[in-house]
Amino acid sequence: MATTELEATTVETFSDQVRGDVLRPRDDGYDEARSVWNAMIDKRPAVIVRCEGTADVIAAVNFARDLDLLLAVKGGGHNIAGKAVCDDGLMIDLSPMNDVRVDPVAQTARVGGGATWGDFDHEAQAFGLATTGGIVSTTGVAGLTLGGGLGHLDRKYGLAHDNLRSVDVVTADGELVHASEDENPQLFWGIRGGGGNFGIVTSFEFDLHEVGPEVLAGPIIYRYEDAAEVFRFYRDFMPDAPDEIQCYAFFSKGSAELGLPESLHGETIFVLLPSYAGDIAAGEEGLRPLREFGEPLADAVQPMPYTELQSFVDDRWEEGSRNYWKSHFFDELTDEAIETMVEYCDSSAPFTSVFTDGWLGGAISRADDDATAFPHRDKAFSFTIGMRWTDPARDDELIAWAREFHEALAPYASDGVYVNLLDQDDSERVRDAYGEWYGRLRELKREWDPNNLFRVNQNIEPAD
Repeated sequence: MATTELEATTVETFSDQVRGDVLRPRDDGYDEARSVWNAMIDKRPAVIVRCEGTADVIAAVNFARDLDLLLAVKGGGHNIAGKAVCDDGLMIDLSPMNDVRVDPVAQTARVGGGATWGDFDHEAQAFGLATTGGIVSTTGVAGLTLGGGLGHLDRKYGLAHDNLRSVDVVTADGELVHASEDENPQLFWGIRGGGGNFGIVTSFEFDLHEVGPEVLAGPIIYRYEDAAEVFRFYRDFMPDAPDEIQCYAFFSKGSAELGLPESLHGETIFVLLPSYAGDIAAGEEGLRPLREFGEPLADAVQPMPYTELQSFVDDRWEEGSRNYWKSHFFDELTDEAIETMVEYCDSSAPFTSVFTDGWLGGAISRADDDATAFPHRDKAFSFTIGMRWTDPARDDELIAWAREFHEALAPYASDGVYVNLLDQDDSERVRDAYGEWYGRLRELKREWDPNNLFRVNQNIEPAD
């Protein structure tokens, strides 16, 4: 029998074992299924299986392992490095597994591995509940949580994975195991921060908190000329701010959508995006220092639905553009670091958005250092150079500028990086992402995935 015929027969046999669609390159829906958020990623799996449930995931893992196929796993597909898809191997697409079941009495949620934070918040906010969950609603619950999970609520309620009660995981052996503080506790520790290195999480159980349905939030916009002064005030204000306050700071380009005059369209502006996870009246008082500082061009802080806050920057980060990011953690924000950031972000610079990933501290820093495999609880904040464009001819130019900016900030940065912000050329920084826990994670990898089946990720190699 010809090899191509054998392959076709093998795939057909596999297709009979699963309920979800099994797609090959010529099939309808294949190109849509293989696409991910970052348009720079253009990979073509030999087979895609769109899993309808845990049994499909088990069958797919066994199929990939038995045939020694490269295996990629897509949850939300939002990872900047495009680790959800591979060339020539098997891609497991979890997006059909996007169910969210909320228990409003117990204040918990059970969430499928393919759900997005938009799916999550839609269900939880029906009961005035939420948990920490990123800042873009199309981000996958799985990827964000397994890497840590920064978001608008993190200073009040900790990282997304600090709010996990349990997970169900399909291992490299094709077994379904439950992990929590009481059952497989070492696996539960490693999954919270170690990403998808130890298996495929098909179900997450989260603690929920009373949030919304309205929160106080919105942008405060400043001229570029005021950026350094405002940035320094932000730096001095946030370490002692109440846990309920989170605030992102970013450089952007003025536009009509921001309600700015035409003279500022395309010009650099500096934006604070504060939010208050609590009573609106208390928030008015808590955010007052931020709102009264300087002379902003606009102040749009107001009560808004929590779901609106969660999708506030969706348009800016929608799928379909080419993206390249470089990120640093910082222990402190010095005047020299601020000056470098401001210098690189003048109106001639080609960036779309350069941003802090909020401010750490609060509940993040109060958890035990070894509570999870997230090693950066002592950091002040991370800063990301977010490049976004559509013309492939500009790839070299814009990537080079981002790298230069990133290198200029290196003298002021700490030795860590957030694993969820590593781009596709950051493999040499994986150890920095896992920090002091890298050795322990390698031992755990050897126990649960000794042959490194789950390696299309920010990979932890099994210990020798």
